[in-house]
Amino acid sequence: MRVAIIAESFLPNMNGVTHSLLRVLDHLAARGDDVLVIAPGTRRDGPKEVAGARIVRVPSIALPKYRRIRVAPGGVTRIRRLLQRFAPDVVHLASPFVLGWRGVLAAQALNLPTVAIYQTEVPAYAARYGMHGIEAMLWNHVRNIHQHSSLTLAPSSYTVDQLEGLGVAEVVLWARGVDSSRFDPGHRSEAWRRSVAPEGEKIIGFVGRLAAEKQVDDLAALTDLPGTKVVIVGDGPWRMRLQRLLPEAHFTGFLGGDALAQAVASFDVMVAPGELETFCQTIQEAMASEVPVIAPARGGPLDLVDSSRTGWLYTPKDLRAMRAHATDLLGDEAKRRAFGVAGREQVQARSWKSVCSQLVGHYSRAIENPAPQVLGRGFSSMVNSGLENPLPY
Repeated sequence: MRVAIIAESFLPNMNGVTHSLLRVLDHLAARGDDVLVIAPGTRRDGPKEVAGARIVRVPSIALPKYRRIRVAPGGVTRIRRLLQRFAPDVVHLASPFVLGWRGVLAAQALNLPTVAIYQTEVPAYAARYGMHGIEAMLWNHVRNIHQHSSLTLAPSSYTVDQLEGLGVAEVVLWARGVDSSRFDPGHRSEAWRRSVAPEGEKIIGFVGRLAAEKQVDDLAALTDLPGTKVVIVGDGPWRMRLQRLLPEAHFTGFLGGDALAQAVASFDVMVAPGELETFCQTIQEAMASEVPVIAPARGGPLDLVDSSRTGWLYTPKDLRAMRAHATDLLGDEAKRRAFGVAGREQVQARSWKSVCSQLVGHYSRAIENPAPQVLGRGFSSMVNSGLENPLPY
């Protein structure tokens, strides 16, 4: 196949969207497919090629309060010309919102089939970034994008229901894979544990972007648990604020590769407090590492955490329940071990190879049935009017 990927976010910015795309690119390269990636950036941004795919940057601006995230406003003409020159069999829209909207319209103008990957609940982020009162307009924009696409893939049963509730008809569940060789309990390190918890405390871990939507501040409810240490892995615009709020916690900064796998395997429990997770890849990585997970019962965690078997789910905003579950697991080594083993058994079969093979099948489905649900250019004005406020996709 010839696959054009229009990515709302890509390297050097590392996040859930980028992580998934890198795995997809590896899979398409192994198949021998020709791939073009169109992403926001500047001429200086690298890399220019990943896994044999050529990376083309389109002009973008950095969000004022979140400089690592860039958005690419503008017209459809530039994207249409790029697609026309590349002549793809299918266009993959990765977490489309601003650049993805331009992409879906350009593809429609060229009669190209599109597969839109829903990955970020941008409208619900709005209130957390001070953009009150526009959530309905943002959801209308999400609906427009996905109704202009040939096929939409959603990462969890919650998000499938969410999009179908908006009136998007062609929605299919497409989850994510996990590298259970990299994320393995054998990477647990007592030396690493001593470096972050020198008094031998049990470790309550978090991995992710340090930003408002991740609700890392909820971990304040756990920092005074006796004999425990909260360890926060990641970086982002809220890091300094969180360090002031959680002075007892240990902040590692961003970790990747083997260092991340070692850290996750060395947790005793992992807490993923964000209530806006459409999937939450870090939960799967913890489970593959035999680390039980505590998360709110909303979004992606509903599919991932089998409550009372692989971890615990709690009612969103009920931090007392979160604390009670942490106390339960940290005080019962046998239960913690049983939950961890059950979690790894649950995710081991979810390889990236099988998940990406499913994606190629969805490409084929879109190629066979390319017509979008909606024709025309029902443009949502919020794409431009909201840019002075930060939307972290």
